[in-house]
Amino acid sequence: MPRSKQSTLVSVMPLASLQKKMRSLLLLFLLTVLYFMVFGSQGVALSQTVLIPENAHAKSYGDGWECNTAFKADGKTCVAVVVPENAFSTNQRYGTGWECLHGFQEIGASCVPVSVPVGGYLDHRGQSWKCSRGYREIDKGCQEIILPEHAYLSNDSYGSGWTCDRGYKETAGKCAAIVVPENAFLNSSTYGLPWTCERGYVEMGGTCKAVTIPTNAYFDDATYGAGWVCERGFAAVGDACVTVEVPPNAHLDRSGRRWDCNQHFRQSDGKCVLNN
Repeated sequence: MPRSKQSTLVSVMPLASLQKKMRSLLLLFLLTVLYFMVFGSQGVALSQTVLIPENAHAKSYGDGWECNTAFKADGKTCVAVVVPENAFSTNQRYGTGWECLHGFQEIGASCVPVSVPVGGYLDHRGQSWKCSRGYREIDKGCQEIILPEHAYLSNDSYGSGWTCDRGYKETAGKCAAIVVPENAFLNSSTYGLPWTCERGYVEMGGTCKAVTIPTNAYFDDATYGAGWVCERGFAAVGDACVTVEVPPNAHLDRSGRRWDCNQHFRQSDGKCVLNN
């Protein structure tokens, strides 16, 4: 082989080897990147799994871990839930992990029986009590309601717990009969007089006085006033209804017991004069 060709091969051989080595390094780098892309998340999860304590599991969403059922977190560990006597496990990961049985109430870390006083009953939740009908709660107990004569039990949670029968009113803790005057009847009002005068009568000094209706008037059952009202065109003067004198260029107003001047007229000295 000529010397010139031999020297060319010697110079080419190291360059080809270098290129091959570079390709190998690039391939190794790409494989490393691909590995971390594919297995990196699993590696993180694996590292987290290693940190999960006994009787716990990874959360179904988010990071971290939570204790298994019947266990509760105590720092970085999970300890068994201790269910006291007269209680049952709730199988919940929050709270104490247990609840008292019906008829027992939680006090500290124990379940003690609910003490129901005489005249009371265990409520529907089974953890407290209420007073029965005919009793009211006083000083953490149930006191019997003593009904006076002519009274009945009420459903009010305040007051005496009883109400007087119709025709009676409470006086000094008893039910006294209501004295209804002649020509009156009982009403259902909770204030004012417990009775109302019959039609044609008005209350006056605790009695019902007959209404004397003057000529040109009619009965008025308003709770105030004389008990009568004048007809339209008449005005009350004392105990009588007198005719309303309407001057020229005037008319009776809406009440019918006074007069107003017609349009374009004004009142002057009891007359209606034209506006100038």
